[in-house]
This record gives sequence, structure tokens and C-alpha cells, in this order.
Amino acid sequence: MNYLTSVYWERGRAAVNQDSVVLLQTLTARGRVLMAAVCDGMGGLSYGEKASGYVTQRLQEWFYESLLGAVRRKKPYWVVRRSLDRLVYHMQEQIALHSAKANLRMGTTMTVLVVREKNYLLWHLGDSRAYLLYGRARAERMTEDHVRNGSQLTKCVGSFGFERPDYRAGVLRAGQGILLCSDGFRNRMEETELAEVLRADRLCDEARAARGLREIGDACMRRGERDNLSAVYVQARR
Repeated sequence: MNYLTSVYWERGRAAVNQDSVVLLQTLTARGRVLMAAVCDGMGGLSYGEKASGYVTQRLQEWFYESLLGAVRRKKPYWVVRRSLDRLVYHMQEQIALHSAKANLRMGTTMTVLVVREKNYLLWHLGDSRAYLLYGRARAERMTEDHVRNGSQLTKCVGSFGFERPDYRAGVLRAGQGILLCSDGFRNRMEETELAEVLRADRLCDEARAARGLREIGDACMRRGERDNLSAVYVQARR
């Protein structure tokens, strides 16, 4: 299985970009392995940026040090899930310690996708989102927003106490795509619009996927979006 991928990362009209994204893939003796993540930081300008950057850095380390090792040793998926859950717990502790020293609350959303050949694993905390996109302009939302009163986060990786990430596993079939995005990237868009622009049957190469993400980002800003806008798109190919 091969993957068509693209990344969009835009500060927009905000003073600082507090979003962080990561996209990694490698070919192993047991097939291709991919990890993607979108994190949207919070807690003041510099602190939100630090929180999201810290989480994406640790995820990169986990990819090389733990995930690829589990693939090499043919570990089952529950072992991979438990490994990332432990990492989230450790990151939560570290951000909480830093927050206590700075006397503020800080954290970040976290939506992480791992694809191993045709099987995907998804972890989620916060109000960033993941969508499963089909070839005929249809989108299925894969995550639940952890918010109350419209915008107040109830779960994240940060100084609010440990929360085990929501988890989902499934099969990513050839021609299907998964979009990970921060709330700024989708606030001004209907799901039908996202699905139409990112129709898998029209995105035949990475240049077209990049244009699709940019088209959505530009539309959001024209409609008045003031937050950072970030997205990672992954499509399964034969």
C-alpha cells in the first residue's frame, strides 16, 4: 500500500501560529508505516506554541523509537495503543509541571493517525478533527469534539489532568482519504465542502492534494477565520 500525502500549515490572521503538525512515513520489511498528527496549542501565545511543539516532537521520537520497533517485532495493535497511551500520560505530566512553574494553564489538542499497510489507528483529544473521505464527495467525521459551551475544551494534553485519548481502529481502503485538521481549518467549512474539494477520485497526485488544502484554507480566511489553520491529508493508494 502506498500513500498520497499533503500538509497545510498557515498562521492566518493570528499573531503566532500555535498549531504544530507532523507527517512521517517509512518503508519497513513488514510494509509501509505512516504517522500524522495535528496539535492546536492553547494557554497564551508562546505557551500554546510550546505545548503543541513539545507534543509533536515527542510523537516523532515515539514513531522512531517505539512504533517502528513494535512493527519490526510483529507486536499486536493493542501493544501500540498502550505505548502511545503511556506517552500521553508522560506528556501530560511534563506539561503540567511546566504550567505550574509558569503559573498558568496550558495544553494542546492532539489528533494522531497511524497507518500500517491498510490498517489505521486513531487517537484523539480536543477539538481538532479527523474525517474519512470517500471518492464521491462524502465525508464521515471520525472524532468527537471535547468541548462545552461551544468553545471551552474539556479534554486535551495539558494541565487539566490526564485523559485517556479516544481511540479508533479500522481499514483504510485504496481510494479513501483521511483529513486531520485544527478547528481553524474547518470552522468556516461545511463537511460537504471539505468532501467535494478533497474528493479522492480527483486527487491523483500530491500537487493536486496541496492545491485542495490551500483552496480550503483560502476560503476559510475569506470567510473571516482568524485562527491558525493546519491540516494533514493522507490517501491510500494501491
